[in-house]
Amino acid sequence: MIPRGAALAALALIAGGGIALAQSATAPGSKHDSNAPIDWEADRIEVQDRDHKATLVGNVRVRQQEMTLTADRTTALYSGSIAAGDGGGGGAGPKVQRLDANGHVVVTRPGEVARGNYGIYDLDRKLVTLIGNVSLDRNGSVVHGGRLVIDQNTNRATVDGSAIGGQGAAGTGGRVSGRFLVDQGKGAPSS
Repeated sequence: MIPRGAALAALALIAGGGIALAQSATAPGSKHDSNAPIDWEADRIEVQDRDHKATLVGNVRVRQQEMTLTADRTTALYSGSIAAGDGGGGGAGPKVQRLDANGHVVVTRPGEVARGNYGIYDLDRKLVTLIGNVSLDRNGSVVHGGRLVIDQNTNRATVDGSAIGGQGAAGTGGRVSGRFLVDQGKGAPSS
């Protein structure tokens, strides 16, 4: 087991790999900076350097710029070694390749909240996937389903009704459901 101070430093190094979900809402058309620093907190951390993973457990909160991910548990899979300070790619530390979150997963950013039972962020492919009873709320318009995939390159979100293990949206029979808000006259063409 790694001492607590070393574990905190280890996750700080790991976090340098980044986490991003979609276009930043701060500037239209701008992309979320996945190289921005990541702040995190949890009840505890366990680092298994030989297995190239660090696990945050209990009330996990990960924040990068204006994007926040919360979950019961999150595991960072990385290349390189924390003990050696080797990123395996010429960087200043280990490089995160994937984040796996489970238990009450919530991803928020201005104007958007996504929820699911499980979450996977593939940093190499720049895809965020939420699985199991997912919902996506964008400025009040809500979609429910079994699986949500966000392509952070295009900010395109795709929801389908079935998820791995048959965990579709509750009560919808594996279908997608939702509610879209209607513009109440703002910018409506005059007659």
